[in-house]
Amino acid sequence: MGKKVLIVDDAAFMRMMIKDILEKNGYDVVGEAQDGAEAVELFNELGPDLVTMDITMPEKDGIAALKEIKEVDSSAIIIMCSAMGQQAMVIDAIQAGAKDFIVKPFQADRVIEAIEKALS
Repeated sequence: MGKKVLIVDDAAFMRMMIKDILEKNGYDVVGEAQDGAEAVELFNELGPDLVTMDITMPEKDGIAALKEIKEVDSSAIIIMCSAMGQQAMVIDAIQAGAKDFIVKPFQADRVIEAIEKALS
């Protein structure tokens, strides 16, 4: 069984894309959340090895969710996902404890490289 991953993105299409990349590379997608509040809930419930977290979401954004998850589990491995032009937010996320970030649209090799690096 592969490493357990929780995918967080408000766009179903983006979740589907990243899920496809992960499953083809032997990862086990244990849950999907569409906003930060749901992400925190599912993280506590499922205890994934890694979280891919969108930055811009309704309700609670990815950076707020990242901080909340890190309070619960300081060793949580979270990779932020962002569209182009969100450098300032990416820097905030890294300072808040994100391991890495991947840019949308997702490129399979970059996604897997970031995840393998974060998990090693």
